[in-house]
Amino acid sequence: MNQNTYDRWDLSILYSGFDDPALKADIDDMARAIEEGKQLAALAGSIPHKDLLHRYIDNNERVSTLADKLFIFANLRYATDTSDMEATAMTGKLQAMLSETAAPDTVLKQAISRMEDLDELIESDAALKDYAFFLREIREESKYLLSENEEKVFALMNISGASAWEDLHDTLTSTVNVKYRGEDITLSAVRNLAYDGDPAVRKDAYEAELACYPQIEQPAAFALNSIKLQVLNECRLRGFASPLDQALFNSRMSRKTLDALISAMNDYMPKFREYLKAKGRALGHADGLPWCDMFAPLGSLDRKYTVEEAKAYLLNIFGSFDTELHDMVKRAFEENWIDFFPRKGKVGGAFDCGVPSAKQSRVLTNFDGAFGDIVTLAHELGHAFHDRQVFSHSIIQQDYSMPVAETASTFNEVLVVSEAIDRAETREEKLALIESQLSDACQIICDIYSRYLFETSVFEARDEEFLSPERMCELMHNAQLASYGDGITEATLHPYMWLCKGHYYSGSLSFYNFPYAFGGLLARGLYALYKKQGAEFVPLYKALLHATSVNNVEDTAAMAGIDLTDKAFWCEGLNSLADEIDMFVSLIEN
Repeated sequence: MNQNTYDRWDLSILYSGFDDPALKADIDDMARAIEEGKQLAALAGSIPHKDLLHRYIDNNERVSTLADKLFIFANLRYATDTSDMEATAMTGKLQAMLSETAAPDTVLKQAISRMEDLDELIESDAALKDYAFFLREIREESKYLLSENEEKVFALMNISGASAWEDLHDTLTSTVNVKYRGEDITLSAVRNLAYDGDPAVRKDAYEAELACYPQIEQPAAFALNSIKLQVLNECRLRGFASPLDQALFNSRMSRKTLDALISAMNDYMPKFREYLKAKGRALGHADGLPWCDMFAPLGSLDRKYTVEEAKAYLLNIFGSFDTELHDMVKRAFEENWIDFFPRKGKVGGAFDCGVPSAKQSRVLTNFDGAFGDIVTLAHELGHAFHDRQVFSHSIIQQDYSMPVAETASTFNEVLVVSEAIDRAETREEKLALIESQLSDACQIICDIYSRYLFETSVFEARDEEFLSPERMCELMHNAQLASYGDGITEATLHPYMWLCKGHYYSGSLSFYNFPYAFGGLLARGLYALYKKQGAEFVPLYKALLHATSVNNVEDTAAMAGIDLTDKAFWCEGLNSLADEIDMFVSLIEN
């Protein structure tokens, strides 16, 4: 392993390559485990309930451990090179293998859901009690299961359905040529120029970005139409009232909580428009902020950071919060957990991927040296810290839902930027830091609200019509206008946000938007607790993260004394942002 290269991540903790004998051995082992699961399903009606539960858990853990390791390797290889045909082939092979588990898993889950003595068995068996949430959730999920054969058919069809359309979108956006000032660059590279200090660079980059989308808008529209129709049809078959209801169920979150969150966000939209217009004035625009200047730096943070400087910056901040977080981040840099730089074929954006088999994580970014890239690293390493807290659960109890998935990541952002603001020595530095924090907040409030409105409108329209690229752009424009209002110059709104954001292109995760607002505002609430309690807060925070994979979101938040169904809680977080907006406007005007 090469240390301190600060370039590409090290995947040798998984396999040395697709020709690694260990990889073939794991595939063979997974095939045997899948066959054993089928045999168990065939005997489900004749095995004593307690024995069936233990054998189901054991088999599930074995399949999950192997599938996780294999899928993670293929997916991480593909993420850094979407032309990697070995990765694509391996993903297809694994999907086909796992599709064989759909029917027997349905049989076993239905058998478990019919156990009238399930609660009694859980309470009387110490080993089963450790899996109480997992087993009771199976009982709830069984309400939406199809028949054994239907689940098998759906799993098979999904390989060439939504999953394939999602891969197509990744390939389109990672390989499209963007003509910028006479050169061909990647989409992620041109989008990174939105953070450049030169207004001419930002404007040219935005125009170049918009000009590239017509090359791929038709296949992307086909992909999005197909995915959304598949989701609609699946919801009807399973008995969900809507894709949103399915998303809430999968999020372990109540509609009452979502309604409180969305209502609070809507109430504060005018305040965020004040911020956008003030930023516009600071940049010399009288009629709102042009989209291309949304991420324009203000103040004195227009410098570029090296990876080494980003590492030092983060360690300095995290060291004052918690030794465990500090040490994990240090390892991430020094043991090549992170794939840093944009390159052709690499997917855009950033993500974290937990690697349970190694109790580590891998982080992908498209690092360009801006302060926002440091915040992005903090965000993704927050996910990695969350991963670390749930690794002590069994493999089948490590999955946390979408809303809480953004809590630790956004807490890291708030921690980094808030402490940096407190340490700021000059007006220009303070302005830059506050603006950076508000820019990020605007994304998780205004942008997320527009995405929520857009996805709602797409699902409503897709039931009646095939949505052309022009129609997609129209719905995107309407959603952005409803969210940003006069804060953004209307003529400059981004009509192709539906194309560049991969979150829309998932058949299994609809409405991957409100969780960002949820996580952001919950994180601010937790940060307020940290400021009140100091070091005493840290063990509570870790316990809360640990609980996220074995609780619904309301019960998890209750551990910190938070009622998520109360709109007032969400308004508290938004009000703290409103105070920062007032501070920002004051700095701009003075």
